[in-house]
Amino acid sequence: MRPTFAAFPLAVGLTLSAAALGAAPAAYAAGASDTDQERNARWQEIAKSIFGDRTISPTDTLVKLDAPKRAEDAALVPITLTMPDRDKIKAVSLIIDDNPAPYAAKFEFGPAADTNELKLRVRVNNYTDMHAVVETTDGKLYEAKQFVKASGGCSAPMGMSDEEAMKGMGDMRMKFADAQPGKPVEATLMIRHPNFSGMQMNQVTRDYTPARYIDKLTVSAGDQKIFTMTGDISIASNPVINFGFKPDGKPIQVAASDNQGGSWTKSFTAPSPTN
Repeated sequence: MRPTFAAFPLAVGLTLSAAALGAAPAAYAAGASDTDQERNARWQEIAKSIFGDRTISPTDTLVKLDAPKRAEDAALVPITLTMPDRDKIKAVSLIIDDNPAPYAAKFEFGPAADTNELKLRVRVNNYTDMHAVVETTDGKLYEAKQFVKASGGCSAPMGMSDEEAMKGMGDMRMKFADAQPGKPVEATLMIRHPNFSGMQMNQVTRDYTPARYIDKLTVSAGDQKIFTMTGDISIASNPVINFGFKPDGKPIQVAASDNQGGSWTKSFTAPSPTN
C-alpha cells in the first residue's frame, strides 16, 4: 500500500500532518547548507518509509533523471525521466526529498506503454535531492539522483483567486506527435486542475487554501493500460504529462480523480499506427 503524504518524513525525526501544512515553511528549513551526509540520511529514512527494507541499487542505464540544476520557477520545475529498456520497467517513483510530501508521484506501466521518455512538472520547496526509483519486472529497485536548487514552490500563490483557479476543473486536452508505422507515439496530456498544495494562502481571506490535488490518473489505449499515476501535492498546477504509447488505432481513455472526490473522464482519438 502506498503511504499517505502525512506519513512521509520531512527530515530525521520530523513529520507533517495535513493540518500542519500551513506552518511547514516555519517548521522546516532544510537548505543549501545541508551536507551530503545529512541529505543521504534523510533519503535513507524516506526510502525506508516508502520501500521498506528493499535494496535500491544505483543505475545510469535503467532510468535517468533530468531536471534543471537551478529552477527558473520553483512551482513549475520540468522533469524528464528516461527509461529506454521498456520491457524491463514495471513502475517508476519520483521522490523530492525536501518537499513537505516527498513522494511526488508513482507511475505504474501497462502493456500499451512506451517508457522511453516521461515528462511532467513539479513543485520544489527547497534545495533538494530528487530520486527516480524504478521497479523492474523481476521486482528489483534501481535509482537515479539529481540535486535541484529551488525554493518556495509548494507555497507559491497561483496568481489568481481560488475560484478562478478552479474554473473548468477537470477539462482535458491531448496532443499527439506524428505517428510512424511500427513506432510508439508521443502524447501530451493537459489537465485543468489547480492542484492546491494546502500551503498556498488565499490572498483575499488570508487563510490557507485546503489541499486539493489529482491523486489518481489512469490512461489507457482501448482496453490496454498505458499507465496509472498516483500523485500528491508536489505535482504542479494544471498538470502536463508527456508520455509514449503503442498505438493500435483505439481511442485513448483518461480517467482522473482528486483527493476531494472529484472525478473526470475523457476519450481522445489516437493516430492510426498505419499513418
